[in-house]
Amino acid sequence: MKKLLKYLKNYIKESIFAPLFKMLEASFELTVPLVVAAIIDKGIANMDKPLVYKLLFVLIGLALVGFASACTAQYFAAKAAIGFSKELRSDLFRHINTLSYSDIDRLGTSTLITRLTADVNQTQTAVNLFLRLFLRSPFIVIGAVIMAFTVDTKVALIFAVSIPLLIAIVFGIMFGSVPIYKKVQKRLDAVLKITRENLSGVRVIRAFNHQQKEIEDFEEHSEELKKAQLFGGKISAFMNPITYVIVNVSILLIIWSGGKQVDAGRLSQGDVVALINYMTQVLIEIVKLANLIINLTKSMASASRISEVFEVKASLTDDGNTPVNSQSEYAVEFENVSVIYGSAEKSLDSLNIKIPKGSTVGIIGGTGSGKTTLVNTIPRFYDVSEGAVKVNGTDVRKYPISQLRNMIGVVPQYAVLVSGTVRNNIKWGKTDATDDEILSALEIAQAKDFVLEKDGGLDAPIQQGGKNLSGGQRQRLTIARALVKKPEILILDDSASALDFATDARLRRAIKNNTDNMTVFIVSQRFSTIRNADIIIVLDDGDVVGIGKHDELFENCDVYREICTSQLYAKEEVSANA
Repeated sequence: MKKLLKYLKNYIKESIFAPLFKMLEASFELTVPLVVAAIIDKGIANMDKPLVYKLLFVLIGLALVGFASACTAQYFAAKAAIGFSKELRSDLFRHINTLSYSDIDRLGTSTLITRLTADVNQTQTAVNLFLRLFLRSPFIVIGAVIMAFTVDTKVALIFAVSIPLLIAIVFGIMFGSVPIYKKVQKRLDAVLKITRENLSGVRVIRAFNHQQKEIEDFEEHSEELKKAQLFGGKISAFMNPITYVIVNVSILLIIWSGGKQVDAGRLSQGDVVALINYMTQVLIEIVKLANLIINLTKSMASASRISEVFEVKASLTDDGNTPVNSQSEYAVEFENVSVIYGSAEKSLDSLNIKIPKGSTVGIIGGTGSGKTTLVNTIPRFYDVSEGAVKVNGTDVRKYPISQLRNMIGVVPQYAVLVSGTVRNNIKWGKTDATDDEILSALEIAQAKDFVLEKDGGLDAPIQQGGKNLSGGQRQRLTIARALVKKPEILILDDSASALDFATDARLRRAIKNNTDNMTVFIVSQRFSTIRNADIIIVLDDGDVVGIGKHDELFENCDVYREICTSQLYAKEEVSANA
């Protein structure tokens, strides 16, 4: 939690005023028992009505001033807590965006969402309560003890015994609860993960009639979360009854001891009432302190989880501060490239490939052969474990990341669109793109016709994730988004899988005819998509098993020939059965 307190630096004034006004309120509250004692001993005992009325007005004044102080303190505490959470959440989100693909894979998306939302909210609540109570409650407890000793030393010894006992119980329960609440947050991560998977994969789940199985899995994880929460709740629940028992026993002792002192004439009835009021104040503040500590316990677990994310140093560093100006006859060079992520096995192993500028490069291979990994090393989504990837003759690690990625247009394997309009989505590629540039990119991507047919044209609404579009339409819009920036290197990672053969062919022809000197990488499972490429790279289990054109690879590369013949056979079989 200490590491996160730096996010209060812009709210120092609020962080000081909130507890100060709470202390002011507490001072008035400590005065109340003395005024009540005076009403009993001087006003009621002497039948002095004017004094009683005068002291009642004093009590009302103390209440009003205390109420105003409490409201002011609450305002400052809320402002500081909300500002704290806003800056923490923003910085955490910013940090997450600096992490590489491999860092995010290792941490997990669901746990990052939990930490960015639930954990930050928990720390916000803790800051609010802390600013309001961390001085007020101890001040009243200590103040009540001191005031009790000023009333009567012998009876006040009850305070001296009961309060340390209460503090020992409260802190004992707190330290026992911290690891439990960490487990609760982990269980919450698991529930969030399975919920996210179910919502994103609802069509697949229903297609395979797996609803009942998923419901059972969800209930199992929910049951684990419930048990962890109940266990933590049971331990925390001991706090209030134990504190109430100790305080009420203390009140009984005060009445018993105070009554004897009154009989002996050493104490007044008002003094005994004042002592009981002070013990009641101690009870209330101990309960508040207990609730504060429970919240702090939860927030400490949340703060620890947030700090864990901040402690993850991005494996992908941006050391390039100065733009790189370099020229080479090769657009991309892979020099002895190996990539390891997720396991000890190499996803790519000792690749050596040189791609001339303006080439169309087809990449094909079986599932898990390393196709996507290969193209992801070009824009540095993943860094190579060994060797170097060069763009225009310069190692990609020497480029500022912003410059490198501005040179490259990427169409990912899974078409992702954001809620908004067609125009907004295309402008992700180039923020200042004109309508003519957008329409030109849509035309090359074979998306212009269906976009203009929609109500609103370029301003047609796009739902979250492009849910109101077909798979092929989403893919064509993501291609247009990459093309509008007119990159030097275009990467199409199996981005035409939802297109029919005719549209796929028109798309490839349009890209070739309308992109001057652009180097194009096409990752595909279909040999028909890459057969006319200038260079075809065949991958098998992370190794390059063939480089060349279609005819020579079909003749000399067993893996490529097997892919081609299996697809041709499947096509002929489908035609025969049609």
